[in-house]
Amino acid sequence: MYRSIQLMVICLLVSGSLSAVQAADYTIDPAHSSVSFKIKHLSISTVIGHFGKFSGTVNVDPANLTTLKTSATIEVASVDTSEPKRDEHLRSADFFDATKYPQMTFVSKEVKVISGNKLSITGDLTLHGVTKPVVLDTVFDGAIKDPWGSQRVAFTAATTINRKDFGITFNKTLDSGGLMLGEEVRIEIAIEAMTKK
Repeated sequence: MYRSIQLMVICLLVSGSLSAVQAADYTIDPAHSSVSFKIKHLSISTVIGHFGKFSGTVNVDPANLTTLKTSATIEVASVDTSEPKRDEHLRSADFFDATKYPQMTFVSKEVKVISGNKLSITGDLTLHGVTKPVVLDTVFDGAIKDPWGSQRVAFTAATTINRKDFGITFNKTLDSGGLMLGEEVRIEIAIEAMTKK
C-alpha cells in the first residue's frame, strides 16, 4: 500500500513538472550542448572529435513527445580533434571539403516513442553535398523552467553512419593490409534547448 502511494506521488510530481513546461519553440543552447563523433584508427584505437559551432531549434510538447520537430546546422570547419594538422586535413577536399560544403544539416521527419522517454527520430542528414535518411536513438532527459525565466528541454541522441555513403572515401592501405581509417562514424549529440524569456 505504501509503495503504491509512493508511485502515485512520483507520477504526480513528474506530471506537474511537465505541465509547467508547455509546447514551444526551443533554441539550442551551444554553451550546454555538444556534437561529437568517433571513428576507428588503425582498426584498434578510436579518434574522438567534436564540432564547436552549431545551431538549431526544437519544437516539442514535453507531455507529448511525438510532436517533436527539430533541425540543426553544423559548421564543419569547426571540427576539432585536438590535433591541428589532422583538423586541417579533415577540412580539406579529402574529407569534409569545408570550402565547398561548409555545413552539415539535419531535419527531422518522423518521431516514434519506443518506451518511456526513449525515442526514435528519423530525419534527413545532409553531409558533403549528399542527403541520406538516418535514425537517431534518442533519450528525452527532461524539461524544466530555469531560474532566469526560460523553459528548457534536454535530449541525448546517437547514430552511426557510413562515411562512404556521403562520398567521404579517403583512406590508406597499411603495410599489414588493413585500412588506416574505419568507414563507420558514430555521432553523439547532447542538446539543451531553451525558449526566449
